Amino acid sequence: MGYIPPFTITNKMLEYVSSIMENIGEMNSYQSLSKMPILRKNNRIRSIHSSLAIEANSLSLGQVKDIINEKVVIGPKKEIEEVKNANRAYGMMEQVNPYSITDLKRVHKEMMSLLIENSGEYRLGREGVFDGEKCIFMAPGPDMISSLMNDLFSWMEQNKEELSPLILSSVFHYEFVFIHPFLDGNGRMARLWQTVILGHWKDIFYYMPIETQIKKYQEEYYQVIDTCNHLGNSTLFVEFMLHMIDESLKEIISQSNIDGVNQNVRELLDAMMDFPMTSREIMVRLGIKSKETFRNSYLNPAMEIGLVKMTIPDKPTSKNQKYYK
Repeated sequence: MGYIPPFTITNKMLEYVSSIMENIGEMNSYQSLSKMPILRKNNRIRSIHSSLAIEANSLSLGQVKDIINEKVVIGPKKEIEEVKNANRAYGMMEQVNPYSITDLKRVHKEMMSLLIENSGEYRLGREGVFDGEKCIFMAPGPDMISSLMNDLFSWMEQNKEELSPLILSSVFHYEFVFIHPFLDGNGRMARLWQTVILGHWKDIFYYMPIETQIKKYQEEYYQVIDTCNHLGNSTLFVEFMLHMIDESLKEIISQSNIDGVNQNVRELLDAMMDFPMTSREIMVRLGIKSKETFRNSYLNPAMEIGLVKMTIPDKPTSKNQKYYK
């Protein structure tokens, strides 16, 4: 019968799957996203920023956006390289087979290029997770990795038609983190590959920044992984990830309601450049003289649905405030 990852399908999982499917069924988000390349690009940038931030990359969202837009950014060389690599890796998602280990290694090679030796190849040494000097988790030995990965991918291939991709991809995410097949980059690859599996199923997931939700619940993310390690099954982690997907979907629905906002938001996005701008600069490009009209009819509606953000969000009235899309 082959390897079966230990987990139990619970009522909570089924409730989340039902909610996710209902929201997907009621919306026309992908069609809206297909008309909004800016929104798709911004969501991709948010995914990259959040996934790297989880791994302690200190670059801001604005810096990540600038790097991806090929602008000069002052920052740690390694962290800048991580962004460039991640951008290339995420750009490969729609061209790879989610059930191919060869493709996964190929994406890891891009993700970790110049950052570690033998990127795209399984690790050759022991790896563990430490709390100070205390080892709280020891990954399987390098001699077991190939067999464990083959078993995991075989299980996915055999169950991809029977098991909801929402659950299957979440089980994969946990199992991959547990196996820890590479020297580094395992967390970011687990998150990216779950998106690959989901996007292969429904295109909207390619543009859904699930990583941003995980970043918001980062402490719980690691805690539930640790709990599942001790319990010996991924049930709680699958429930957690379905919750993250559900929350991400709600955010996408909010963003995709751009058609229901007004034409003013579209005009604002068209007027804005690919770099932060002051409100005065944007108003000049729009040909608007009234600050009240600009804020109430253009800027605020765009910020409410996450299409425009402030460079200094902690000080919204700062004289140095600028806005970017």
